[in-house]
Amino acid sequence: MALLNLLEAINRTLDQQMELDPSIVLYGEDVGFGGGVFRTTAGLQKKFGEDRVIDTPIAEGAIIGSAIGMAIGGLRPIAEIQFSGFMFSGYNELVTHAARMRNRSRGRYQLPMVVRMPYGGGVRALEHHSESLETLFAHIPGLKLIIPSTPYDAKGLLASAIKDNDPVIYMEPKKIYRAFKQEVPDEEYLIPLGKAKIVRPGKKITVVAWGSLVREVENAIKLLDDQDAVELIDLRTISPFDKETIINSVKKTGRILVVHEAVKSFGPAAEIIASVNEKAFYYLEAAPARLTGFDITVPLARGEHYIIIDSKRIANEIKRILSLRA
Repeated sequence: MALLNLLEAINRTLDQQMELDPSIVLYGEDVGFGGGVFRTTAGLQKKFGEDRVIDTPIAEGAIIGSAIGMAIGGLRPIAEIQFSGFMFSGYNELVTHAARMRNRSRGRYQLPMVVRMPYGGGVRALEHHSESLETLFAHIPGLKLIIPSTPYDAKGLLASAIKDNDPVIYMEPKKIYRAFKQEVPDEEYLIPLGKAKIVRPGKKITVVAWGSLVREVENAIKLLDDQDAVELIDLRTISPFDKETIINSVKKTGRILVVHEAVKSFGPAAEIIASVNEKAFYYLEAAPARLTGFDITVPLARGEHYIIIDSKRIANEIKRILSLRA
């Protein structure tokens, strides 16, 4: 066991997987010599060489496009996009080719590729650095989308993503890169994609979150008089998401709140709530609710605190929902 933060867990996983599988190639802007903007890839180029840990030009389209070619050619590329807001230049390759290749080739070609990117606000970053763009990837058939919330999950989910034979988007909540540490096993382990985790059981309301907001919900629960009321679910895989775990939870609690950093309109919460309405409507004791980002561009550093979803806001929303009756 090692006591690691989320960033360290990702670094250790990349290191371990590259040792286990020589077909893995890691590359992106500044990932080699500099170890990445946040140092998530620090030390890997020195260990594995410039042929396997590659610094690229500032060209996201070329980064994603080359990953497609590598994957077809038998490699397992891990491409890093420096910030999720820079993905738009590579989105064409991801959606028109990577997501469709298995269908286009009638299964002849698999694309075992991972695209890593830090995402989300809370670090007073510049424009294009703080977006939460889950919907842009979860909406596309052929892509899988993972967001870890703990160092333990970061390792198990990333290992599963690397071994998967389809394109996986691995979004890293940079706000909690170094926020806390957790014991992480040294040996390889896998966490299945598409399976949510019940972080804590509860009786009166289901709260679904992912990424950095899982920790905020945990802190919010501590502010409640009835802490046993909340059943907290960490979604972990946004697409395909674990409907069964959520539906079974709502059937037990009768209420649901979805918390996410992405903007409200057409966000993941809408799809989750629609699924609850379809499968657990008659179990509801209050209207499903969502606490999300505002429908605005993320403000620059001086205004960012106005949109951050913190534990106090979450606790107040939980109290409001618990006071309602259908």
